[in-house]
Amino acid sequence: MTAASELSFFASADGDIAYLDTGDGDLVVLLHSGYVDHRLFAAQIPALAAHHRVIAVDVRGHGWTANATKPFRWADDLADLLRHLDAGPAVLVGVSMGGAIAGDMAIEYPELVRGIVMSGASVSDFQYTYETTRAVVAESQRTLYSGDIEAWLKVFLRSVAGPFREADETDPRILDHLRDMALHTVAKHTLDEPNWHVPMTDTWARVPKIDVPVLMVNGVLDSPDLIADAELFAATAQNGRSVLVEGTSHFPNLEKPEEFNAIVLEFLRSL
Repeated sequence: MTAASELSFFASADGDIAYLDTGDGDLVVLLHSGYVDHRLFAAQIPALAAHHRVIAVDVRGHGWTANATKPFRWADDLADLLRHLDAGPAVLVGVSMGGAIAGDMAIEYPELVRGIVMSGASVSDFQYTYETTRAVVAESQRTLYSGDIEAWLKVFLRSVAGPFREADETDPRILDHLRDMALHTVAKHTLDEPNWHVPMTDTWARVPKIDVPVLMVNGVLDSPDLIADAELFAATAQNGRSVLVEGTSHFPNLEKPEEFNAIVLEFLRSL
């Protein structure tokens, strides 16, 4: 697993953005899900870096990247980083929130993107409609903003299993990995700090303009509304397709890393 000492830092206009930069070749950027950091891709980084330059970012407010002190968008941060590095266009591989960021990048900064892989993700203004998942999301928000971190962690880790399994049906090593990252990120924040994130809106209207190759990867056991939305995203973009990974939910890259890596590598070879 990556040590913090191996990270590089970009001095953005609002604090340092941390990232791992390894390998050589065409650029692949890895974008993690909410509450965690670049270590989400511990099983992907060596596999991809064998043939590609891989940048795994800690997005603002996560991992070793600075918290915001003024309004920001994650896509703008990433565009600033890639321009600072004189890098790109890149293939963006994002999980959950990171997948939504990849979609935002394809909409807002098409010149920096040559393909996107979105796993467990749809447009960045997606809202769950499946009742079981909505209840988990609401409970996660309630416990987090009450300051009961232990209760929040239980909800967060239960959500990893998806709506059709219990948390104890997930490999405990995966849960421990996510717990460590989540505790590190949550500890960076206080209950009274402002939420400076500026979400994108009306994203669906712009998805048809995405002309780079798009691959949606979802676990069969994830929330049905998210899977349906991801498949719609693939059908709405100009060059999209969708695949499902059996026996996984929201994190196929953690539950079936070899299969996930093979899917991404095949996509990269197709470009």
